[in-house]
Amino acid sequence: MAHCLIALGSNLGDRLHTLERAMDGLAGHPEFRLVARSRWHETQPIGGARGQGDFLNGALLGETTLSPQALLQTMQDMECRLGRQRTTPWGPRAIDLDLLLYDQWVIESPSLVLPHPRMAWRRFVLEPAAEVAPAMVHPTTGWTIARLLRHLDTSLPYVAITGPMAAGKSELARRVAAEVSGRLVAETCDPARLARWCADPSGNAWGVEIEFLEQRARLLAAGSPEWTTPRMVALSDFWFDQSLAFARVWLGSDQFEDFLGRWEVARRGVVQPRLTVFVDAPTQQLLHRIRQRKRPGEHRWTAEMLDRIRSSLEIELSQPDRGPVLRLAAGDHGPAVEQLRAAIQAMA
Repeated sequence: MAHCLIALGSNLGDRLHTLERAMDGLAGHPEFRLVARSRWHETQPIGGARGQGDFLNGALLGETTLSPQALLQTMQDMECRLGRQRTTPWGPRAIDLDLLLYDQWVIESPSLVLPHPRMAWRRFVLEPAAEVAPAMVHPTTGWTIARLLRHLDTSLPYVAITGPMAAGKSELARRVAAEVSGRLVAETCDPARLARWCADPSGNAWGVEIEFLEQRARLLAAGSPEWTTPRMVALSDFWFDQSLAFARVWLGSDQFEDFLGRWEVARRGVVQPRLTVFVDAPTQQLLHRIRQRKRPGEHRWTAEMLDRIRSSLEIELSQPDRGPVLRLAAGDHGPAVEQLRAAIQAMA
């Protein structure tokens, strides 16, 4: 039998009665065995329309012979029987059942994504989940549920935004910082040096990457007053570890080994994000944006270059110590701003 972790929530009607009925209904299924259930936690709604009532949230650990898809269908049938109406995203609901984990399965399909794509930073999910399955491993971060919750409790309120060129990192950071009354941490680069790099990335990469590495280390220095006494959430339009991703693309093997050593030393002294946001778009869309902004030298960028950068960023994001990652689509910043704002609320 497979182990499965399920989240339950309700903020309409008799919340407790509905949640108990949902849990009893799942426990009574012939191909499902209830292993453990959490306490009920009352939390404020995250995202969606204003004025919603508070949620009751909980989690259960089960064993099942159902496939992930069949279990999801069973949960959706249960929601329908209990009065769930799917109208607006993040709207009020009588019952919400989410399949968080199914053993170590990783699935990405139109109907089912495993692990649940937003569970790794949602406190209202992790707190009850940690009561029933603290040692269960989130397969894409490699962290246990207990470690994910501990990360929220011990990390600084800092969000790093990364992605390929022209994905809109700086604009997203600026807008969300304004929305949440946060602190914007923005990097800069000498335009003339950047133009020379765009014209000849390999030939000018060392100087540019060292400049970025040193600047990022200063901005994120863990001992600086901005980080030792944080008064608000901080958002940066860069991720410290993207330095390694870009250097891997542009530097030769000898230069990269030198850069790696410098990066490893610098990384020990910088603040690590509570959440990393990866903003991306199809390559042709990025190229179109690059052409539109008409920065010196950027007309030389090609689809192959952007694909190499994206692949190198994916390597860094998949490393075992990187923590939770929120993936957002570049384009109209409205939905991205709302999703990131909700993620910041959910981590508090």
